[in-house]
Amino acid sequence: MANYFARPENSLNRAEELINVGQNQEALETLHSFITSRRHRAWTRTHEKIMFKYVELCVDMKRGRHAKDGLIQYRGICQQVNIGSLEEVIKHLLRLATDKVEHASQELEDALNVDDLEADQRPEDLMMSYVNVDKGKNRSDREWFKFLWETYRTILDILRNNSRLEALYAMTAHRAFQFCKQYKRMTEFRRLCEIIRNHLANLNKYKDQRDRPDLANPESLQLYLDTRFEQLKVATELNLWQEAFRSIEDIHGLMCMVKKTPKSSLMVVYYSKLSEIFWKSSSNHLYHAYAWLKLFSLQKGFNKNLNQKDLQLIASSVVLAALSAPLYETSYGASHLELENEKERSSRMAKLIAFDVESSSEHKEVLSRSALLSDLVAKGVLNCATQEVKDLYHILEHECLPLDLAVEVEPLLTKVSKLGGKLASASSVPEIQLSQYVSSLEKLAALRLLRRVSEVYQTINIVNLSKIIPFFDFPNVEKISVEAVKNNYLAMKVDYRKGAVLFGNKGLESEGIQHHLSVFAESLSKSRAMICPPAKRTKLGEALPDLLDVVEKEHKRLLARKSIIEKRKEEQERQLLEMEREEAAKRLKTQKITEEAEQRRLASEFEQMKNQRILREIEARELEEAQALLQEAEKRSKKKGKRTVLDGEKITRQSLLELAVNEQMREKQEMEKRLQKLGKTMDHLERAKREEAAPLIETLFQHRLTEEEALHVLEQQQEIDVSRQRHAGDLEEKKRLSRMLENQKIFRERVVSLRRGEFDRLKEERENRIKQILQSRKQEREAKRKMIYYLRSEEEKQKKLLEEEEARKLEELNRKKREAAEYKAKQDEIAEKQRQREREAEERQKRDLSVTTRSVEVAPTPAAAPAAAPAAAAAAAAPASAGGKYVPRFKRMAADGAGSTGSRPDDRPAPNGDRWRDDRDRDRRPAAYGGWRSSKE
Repeated sequence: MANYFARPENSLNRAEELINVGQNQEALETLHSFITSRRHRAWTRTHEKIMFKYVELCVDMKRGRHAKDGLIQYRGICQQVNIGSLEEVIKHLLRLATDKVEHASQELEDALNVDDLEADQRPEDLMMSYVNVDKGKNRSDREWFKFLWETYRTILDILRNNSRLEALYAMTAHRAFQFCKQYKRMTEFRRLCEIIRNHLANLNKYKDQRDRPDLANPESLQLYLDTRFEQLKVATELNLWQEAFRSIEDIHGLMCMVKKTPKSSLMVVYYSKLSEIFWKSSSNHLYHAYAWLKLFSLQKGFNKNLNQKDLQLIASSVVLAALSAPLYETSYGASHLELENEKERSSRMAKLIAFDVESSSEHKEVLSRSALLSDLVAKGVLNCATQEVKDLYHILEHECLPLDLAVEVEPLLTKVSKLGGKLASASSVPEIQLSQYVSSLEKLAALRLLRRVSEVYQTINIVNLSKIIPFFDFPNVEKISVEAVKNNYLAMKVDYRKGAVLFGNKGLESEGIQHHLSVFAESLSKSRAMICPPAKRTKLGEALPDLLDVVEKEHKRLLARKSIIEKRKEEQERQLLEMEREEAAKRLKTQKITEEAEQRRLASEFEQMKNQRILREIEARELEEAQALLQEAEKRSKKKGKRTVLDGEKITRQSLLELAVNEQMREKQEMEKRLQKLGKTMDHLERAKREEAAPLIETLFQHRLTEEEALHVLEQQQEIDVSRQRHAGDLEEKKRLSRMLENQKIFRERVVSLRRGEFDRLKEERENRIKQILQSRKQEREAKRKMIYYLRSEEEKQKKLLEEEEARKLEELNRKKREAAEYKAKQDEIAEKQRQREREAEERQKRDLSVTTRSVEVAPTPAAAPAAAPAAAAAAAAPASAGGKYVPRFKRMAADGAGSTGSRPDDRPAPNGDRWRDDRDRDRRPAAYGGWRSSKE
């Protein structure tokens, strides 16, 4: 039976029979066993039908893990044969899962009230689902959404490294994004973005995979970019700004990886979303303005449908975004780590905006407000803006009377806030509202006004300052000024006792002396160098008399070190090759271990299915026990006069347990009602107590307020008296010190004149020392140049000698090769002559052998052969002995073997084996018998 169902047609028929009788579980197990079997590696059309039926069963039974295992096995079968079949199966699975979700419950608020679809349910939720039927229905709907989400994850994981199904991978990712967008799944969207990000990272990490997608291919690159831009759009629509920024970084990394800029339509979407992200981050308004500038350049250069009104609105938005940037940069402490982090952050943002920033300390000057405004004027962006925006720019960025600034800016801001609307020709920026910049522009106007007031006045009344800044009340103005003072944009103080604002550096002198000790140490070191100058340096020739020997030794040492380094490099390359081989072996071993683990897992699943069948049998026995328990319960209820537990229903052991749980829940609800009633009584009692205590608390508060007011008046009068006494003492001290002012001036002039003379003398000595040092350095440079010239000439001579020696050796080697070739040719010619002579001897021997064979065949009778043999032998021996002619062996042995016992009954020649052995014996004879000759003949 096992072999019978191992055939694909039989397995499919068996599964359909099981489905028709309602045994879907057994049908799924049958198809799963066939798919995971390794005996079926050749793809057929029946395999596709089996997969369609298999995914339908997985969807009906919500078996996402089984669907994943089946798709993985099917991918291995049809990967190289028919990849379109895998695509059709995956599309069928997606269609079925989507239809199930669309036909699920329409009340999605209750079905999707969980933060994470992959999280396990709590025990109390499971218990409530058995009691409440509506909750059970919501749980079922939520399971369908979970199954669809797992389907998306499975398909993306299967298709991540398949270059021939890139379009299906992109389509699945888009549908997964739309799923998260439609049902507001924040957690799943973050997880989906991380999955796609890991797929791309692994794609770049393991570049030796067989079916790996090639990002250098324009179609593949376009699919990946479309997926990332869809991810960016959905992230902004879900208000996941951190994930949107990571998507921007993914797009930028992809562009840097392939060294290619996408189409202008995609770049417009890129900069529009980037500007929106920077605006949501309130600390990145400068980068928001740069992104708007890039977006304006793209729209003006590539959007042919852009009309004058839309261009004017975009230009106005760019100018207002630039004006909304902070007037000052945030100051950081002396920590080197903070400075490096800010430098890295600025460089990173500039790369995202496609501004090239060098890794120098002046990078802040590139991404700055002043540079941005200069670019706006130079590129003509300001000329394209509306007249209200131009007037606002000239008022805020150029000189204007401080008292008139707010009066001129306020009506312009009112007009600007009404500008905006939908754009007809810029699809990526559907709508622009300039009112979003009003609050930032009001803050900018307040800072400009405070700065210009501080340049005109030293003190101003708080009431007057509040009048000339109508945008904010004074607490907000004070908050803005605190940030400006902190970042060294303003210098002001607020005196609430006098009701005035003081401008200038009063009270901020401590910032100027925070480095006074280091400045004092530098001054002392300079003074010491002037008083006790260091000793003069000796000349190079005097200090190093054996410089030539040292240079030659150093040259030899460097050559030896160079050879050692080359050997080490070769050794390192060899080690790298060994490591690569080891890694390949480890990879193969890991793959083998993974396959074995997969086999074990499949075996364990089969065992699990077997255990489930056993459990079903146990449940059947438990059902019989429940029937027995029901009969006993009916007997007890009849004896006690109570009604039966359940009448006319099929009861299980679990249903009896549910009845007990329902009874406990009913008692718990009654207890909660009693507690609510008791709590309501306590609330009424507490409210009555507070109503009685309220008049007493009010009386006590008024009494304490009167006492504190009297105490405040007394303390204020004491402070005034102390201030008057202090002022009178200060006036007397000033009068006493003013008499010494003339003497102090005379003493200061005398000291200054003495120090000026000393300074001139030291300056002249310093100039003389500098001249001497310059002369000595000039002589040292001359000697060094001569030495370098000598060393270079010697090195060229040695190089020339080495080249001549190598040429001579090469000529000698070529001569030896020619002589060896000539000698070899002579030897080959002699060997060929010897082989020719041997072939001629063999041919003669064959001819003699054929003649002898014919003579033996014409002999008269066997009886006459012994008589004729001595005569033939004597006749054969006579010419051989007479003339020394060669006689074959069979002729010489005829006379010896004719009269001996054990001879052959016929006169057939010797077998082939003896003949060849005789030939070998003949070849071993000396040259006198014609067996062999020397190769030198």
